[in-house]
Amino acid sequence: MIKAIIFDMDGVLFNTESFYFKRREAFLASKGISIKHLPPKFFVGGRIDQFWEKILGDKISDYDTKALEAEYTAYKSVHRPDYKSLVFSDAKTVLAELKAKGFVLALASNTVRKDVEAALTKCGLIEYFTYILTGDDFTEGKPNPAIYNAACAKLSFDKDDIVIIEDSQKGIQAGVAAGVRVIAIRDKEFGVDQSKASVLVDNLTEAMQVIDKKS
Repeated sequence: MIKAIIFDMDGVLFNTESFYFKRREAFLASKGISIKHLPPKFFVGGRIDQFWEKILGDKISDYDTKALEAEYTAYKSVHRPDYKSLVFSDAKTVLAELKAKGFVLALASNTVRKDVEAALTKCGLIEYFTYILTGDDFTEGKPNPAIYNAACAKLSFDKDDIVIIEDSQKGIQAGVAAGVRVIAIRDKEFGVDQSKASVLVDNLTEAMQVIDKKS
């Protein structure tokens, strides 16, 4: 019986992945670094500190990647997404209904806490989550399962009573590695491998319907 639900944020509650890719591409281009040799799906659901070897290849020793990350953080603070225009239309309704039905809701995102809290607050979603875990809390991001294991520990339910809602290959892999069932919002843009998810749905409303049937 499902008692708790852990949500990813980007690609699940907000349609932000394309914005993130274009922002990352623009920043790196300003440093003379191209990512045209990598498909956009490579970046979906990940953190920039996971990408340097693939981005820079044998030139990685020519760069101070920690300094680049600091500059990128500053760049992101100026170039923020318009979360209100990117939140999925059914996100608030679904969260409110799930909360009203007695499910405990948590959020586990690779995104930094400042951005997670800004997004949720601006769109009136933060009140629905009992626990919020972010990329700042973990040395390694998804597909490492640490964030989902920690979320499950906070929820204090058996993992059979928890479900994760994800979209990215990295996030799905993290959920599966944590031993939790994963519902994936179907990717229609990047060609992400979602084959390890238990169920594929088109939107959060369909995800809620799946959860209702299993509860």
